[in-house]
Parts: sequence; C-alpha cells; structure tokens
Amino acid sequence: MSNVGSAKTANTARGEALLTIEGQTRLLRPSFDALVRAEEELGPLFALVERAGEGQLRLSELATLFWHCLDEPGKHSRAKVGAAVIEQGLAASAAPLRALLGEILRGRK
Repeated sequence: MSNVGSAKTANTARGEALLTIEGQTRLLRPSFDALVRAEEELGPLFALVERAGEGQLRLSELATLFWHCLDEPGKHSRAKVGAAVIEQGLAASAAPLRALLGEILRGRK
C-alpha cells in the first residue's frame, strides 16, 4: 500500500505513479472517480490511450489527466501540475503517464 506520509511511494500494482510538484513528491492514483472526472473533460479514455500511443497526446491532456489523478485533489492547481510536467520534461513525464494508461487498459484483477 502507498505510504501517505512525507516520503510517498507508488503502488505500481495499482497503477499509481509519482510526480514532483514544486519540489514535493505527489502521488498519482487512477481511482474510478478520478478517471471518470478526467473522462468527462478529456473524452473517452480509450481514445486518450490511442492518442498517446500515436504520439498525439497534448500537453494540456497530460496535465489534466495527472491533475485529476492527484491523491490530494485541490492541493495543487492544474497550472502547477502543467508547470511540473514542463519542469521535469516530457521524457520524465512518460513514466507516470505509462503507469496511468497501463492501469486504464489493464484494470484491476
């Protein structure tokens, strides 16, 4: 299980990932509620996965998905999440994106 203390860890078996925002490690958790909220804004998640696989995922979509999956909703603005993605770079952002998209496709067993 993920540690919710100051040193966060991701439970990769549940599709969780980590993102550094303003120097603090934040947990991305693809819960049902988070994914429903993301889908309401971004459209069907399967289409999002397809766009990502084709290299057509927009920066705003990436930041939106991460923002909806933050384990502490409201703690950081969407703009701060987007800035974190830019700060760490798209290559580094690919790892948490793969974890979230993998969970969307795989589901829980």
